[in-house]
Amino acid sequence: MKNVAIFGAGRIGRIHAGNLAALPGVNLKYVCDPMAAAASELAQQHGAQVSTIDAVFADPSVDVVAIASSTDTHSDLITRAAKAGKHIFCEKPVDLSVPRAEACAAAVKAAGVACMIGFQRRFDPTFNEARMRMDKGEIGNPEMLVITSRDPGAPPPEYIKVSGGIFRDMLIHDFDVFRWILCADGDEAAWLSATGSVLTDPAIAATGDMDSTAVTIRTKKGRLCQINTTRRAAYGYDQRFEVLGSTGMLQCGNHTPTEVLTWNATGIHGDKPEHFFLQRYAAAYRLEITHFFECLQSGAAFRTSIADGVAAQKLADAATESCKSGQPVTL
Repeated sequence: MKNVAIFGAGRIGRIHAGNLAALPGVNLKYVCDPMAAAASELAQQHGAQVSTIDAVFADPSVDVVAIASSTDTHSDLITRAAKAGKHIFCEKPVDLSVPRAEACAAAVKAAGVACMIGFQRRFDPTFNEARMRMDKGEIGNPEMLVITSRDPGAPPPEYIKVSGGIFRDMLIHDFDVFRWILCADGDEAAWLSATGSVLTDPAIAATGDMDSTAVTIRTKKGRLCQINTTRRAAYGYDQRFEVLGSTGMLQCGNHTPTEVLTWNATGIHGDKPEHFFLQRYAAAYRLEITHFFECLQSGAAFRTSIADGVAAQKLADAATESCKSGQPVTL
C-alpha cells in the first residue's frame, strides 16, 4: 500500500484526488491546501486527513506526494519532497523559470527519487493511438505536425497576470506534444518563430499577455511543426492534431459527448466538442496516474519525466522571446 499526500484541493487537485482514491494499492492519506474549507471538503470526500506541508514531509509513512497546487509552489515542493525521500507526481509546469526547473531536476536526481510531470495529453487514448500507429510505421517517416489547441474561453485576468504568459501556461502542453510526436526518434527543435495578438478580450492586453498565437518550429532534421492557439472558440474545446509522414497521415479529431447525428431538412447536426479539458481529458488523467504507480512498482521509466518538463519550458521561453522580439530563435 502506497500512502499519498496531495497538495492542492482546487479544480485539478480534485481530479487527481478522485483518481488516486480509486486506485488499488493506493491510500490517499493527506490533503494540503491553504484554503482550509477546500482541504477539509476534499479530505472528507475521500476519507483522508487535512495536513500541513511540514507534517507531510516529516511523516515517514508518506511514500508519494502529488503536487496539484498553484504553479508558483511547484519547484519548492518538488525540491522539499526530493530531500524528504518522497516520490513525486507534479502537474505541469515544473516552474516558470528554466533555471529553477533545472535545479529541481538536479535535486530529484541527487535524491534518487522518482518524479513524473503531468502532461496528460500523452495519455489521451486517441493521441496515444496515433503515436503507437506512427511507431509501427503506418505513415513512414514523420515530416510535419499541425496542432490546433483552442480553449472555449479565457481564464480570469487575475489568473493570467500570474500565469507566466500564454506560451508558458497554455502552449506548454502543445510544446510537449510536439516533442512526443515529431521528435520520437531523438530529434529536437532547432529553430522557433512565434507571434501573437489580443483578439478576444482587451482585458487580456491589460495583463501584458495575448490570447491568440501562432508558432512554427523546425527540428534539427528539418521537420516542421505549426501550432495555432486561441483562448476563445465559440463552439467548444478544440483539440486536434495531424502528423504527415512520407507514406500517409494520422489525424486526431475532437471528442464529443455523443456520436449521435441528426439528419433533417435543415442539415446534419451533432454535438459540439467536449466543453473543456476536465471532460476532454478525463480518461487521460486516470491513465496517467495509473501509469505513475505502475512504473513505481515495476521500476520502468515514466512516459513524462522531469527532463520533459524542462525541455517544454525551454520551448515556451523561446516562444516568449520570439514573440517579444519579432525575430525567430535558434535553439
